[in-house]
Amino acid sequence: MKIILIVSAFIAMGLCSYGLCGTRNPENGTTENRTADNSQETVPQEAIETDYFRAYPIDSALFARIDGRSYKKGCRIPLSELRYLKVLHTGFDGETHIGEMICNQAIADDLLEIFRTLFEARYPIGRMRLIDDYDADDRRSMEANNSSAFNYREIRNTGKLSNHSFGYAVDINPLFNPCVIVRNGRTIVDPAAGSAYADRTRDFPGKIDHDDLCYKEFRKHGFIWGGDWKSLKDYQHFEKPRPERK
Repeated sequence: MKIILIVSAFIAMGLCSYGLCGTRNPENGTTENRTADNSQETVPQEAIETDYFRAYPIDSALFARIDGRSYKKGCRIPLSELRYLKVLHTGFDGETHIGEMICNQAIADDLLEIFRTLFEARYPIGRMRLIDDYDADDRRSMEANNSSAFNYREIRNTGKLSNHSFGYAVDINPLFNPCVIVRNGRTIVDPAAGSAYADRTRDFPGKIDHDDLCYKEFRKHGFIWGGDWKSLKDYQHFEKPRPERK
């Protein structure tokens, strides 16, 4: 029995050393796997300056992750227009996490400055993983409260390409900042799992409104907020007007 306990302890230590220990998800109380490349508690200042808040071209390894997912067959956006961002953010658990996002090169510097400001202010962002980790399924990503940008897709029920398709739109904490549509007296919340957060008179961490730091930073950099739209309220959504293609 003693030998079994010792062996079990060594196995557990090995799993933790590879970042495979399950941790409690503060957003929904479930257990999730935390991998070594998407979270860590402390980051030396020199590493912040050299490794994070940087933009990179899409290389072959990264393209393998997005090909057929966010970068769908027939995608008309040249890879040369996209940039991979590697940043840090504070989670709702209070810990520092590594975030990643793909956007258009035209807004890359804006996003790096915004996310650095939010990180320094310890503004909470639930997750920031490539939407490809959710098979580029927008609803799955939103339900996971995952902040993302590039995803070549149509605006639901319109047949028109979303500004996410061009990498000019960003969704922040989408579960806590859902899209709310009132149609024929009926309220539709997307994602439906975020219905409890459709009441914007409530106060809760990560809520985006006109007094929120996230809102102020995106507006300072020239982004439009979906929460200001008239036909619907897309509280998670920020986008920058994109130039007309010739």
